[in-house]
Amino acid sequence: MKLIFLGAPGAGKGTQAEVVCKELNIPAISTGNILREALKSGTEMGLKAKTYMEAGKLVPDDVVIGIIKDRLAEDDCKNGFVLDGFPRTIPQAEALDASGIVIDRVIDIEVPDEKIVARMSGRRVCEQCGASYHMLYKHPKVEGVCDSCGGTLVQRKDDHPDTVLDRLRVYHEQTEPLKAYYEKQGKLKIVEGQEEIADTTALTLKAVAE
Repeated sequence: MKLIFLGAPGAGKGTQAEVVCKELNIPAISTGNILREALKSGTEMGLKAKTYMEAGKLVPDDVVIGIIKDRLAEDDCKNGFVLDGFPRTIPQAEALDASGIVIDRVIDIEVPDEKIVARMSGRRVCEQCGASYHMLYKHPKVEGVCDSCGGTLVQRKDDHPDTVLDRLRVYHEQTEPLKAYYEKQGKLKIVEGQEEIADTTALTLKAVAE
């Protein structure tokens, strides 16, 4: 099964992708990871990507597709894979199609923006030990103090409401149009994110199996 996972930042698509990979025994292909691997191993496409990255430029879609094709040609992808984090735009999806990589299904994890903002902006992390808490779901015993080591709990910049809203805006502008793109191809399955991760997982596995 060759899958793409879509979903706004904070919707939990990474968690669901991991579960599906374990269930089907297929690898998760994250563009960030394979770019780093290609750079380290010095492949032809990796060296091309390196010239752009060292110049502080975005790696062009055709180079990213080349790196993805190299990765998908490896033995562990014979029975399928999950693409997580790619494509992000319509041109990338078109380039993926043009490269001959055939996707079976696209799973979109849907969570309303206001829930994502509440979910992410409520997170707190211990400065000392890195333990994580949540102001709604996993409250520390003492406000602002880590239960484990007594360190100070802070809100990461990435979890600040303004940052979350900005990331959501970019997602809606650039990535959300992929839903219509794959719906036209008859490949889109929408999963409504639930309060409990296990409930979302059950719906995700059902969507993959349908």
